Amino acid sequence: MKIGIIGAMPEEVKMLLEDLTDRQEHEQAGFVLFEGSLEHVPVMIAQCGVGKVNAAVLTQLLIQRGATHIIFTGVAGAVAANLQVGDIVVSQDAVQHDVDVTALGHASGEIPGDALRWEADDTLRALAHAAASNLDEVSAYVGTIATGDQFIADNDKKAWLLETFGAACAEMEGASVAHVCCKWDIPFVIIRSISDDSDGSAEVDFRVFMPQAAERASSVVRSMLQGLAG
Repeated sequence: MKIGIIGAMPEEVKMLLEDLTDRQEHEQAGFVLFEGSLEHVPVMIAQCGVGKVNAAVLTQLLIQRGATHIIFTGVAGAVAANLQVGDIVVSQDAVQHDVDVTALGHASGEIPGDALRWEADDTLRALAHAAASNLDEVSAYVGTIATGDQFIADNDKKAWLLETFGAACAEMEGASVAHVCCKWDIPFVIIRSISDDSDGSAEVDFRVFMPQAAERASSVVRSMLQGLAG
């Protein structure tokens, strides 16, 4: 077992790297990969950068280097009304909300000849939800992650994501990771801590709450690894 752990931004992987033991660094395709042990589990940790293509390329690279499971950790904007800043969403599934082939009769988000939704691994999902549920002053949910190459900061778009996909939250990488993992039959889960409300105040909220949200997501990953090691 070797767990590939991905975050889009430095804050999303920094705290995990601080306690990585037997650390080795590799650079490939513009990514820096850190290999070692975390919570007594072999891991590879890397920052993909923002957006679907970056996330997909790094996921493919980790799989080629031997990752048997993939965990994506980071922050997201709330879509569901019950979510508060700091809450955790664990992926039931993920969709690419910016895929639009509706002119040819396909559903919003559906990739012709492929899929609309990518389901997370049951075991990883259960571990993540249990870990998130143990955090203080945080509510944990399982739901749909809506991914697109857009930072959502608009109430109309937020309402559309909820109506069209039943999305819990919106971000910019998760579904592309899910897509690649499903192609290779690699178990995955996405863990997102809410940093903003995806509305007109999203940019300000994101900058203020992002570090705290990233820390909470990292805590969930650590607890998951402890469960996998046990």
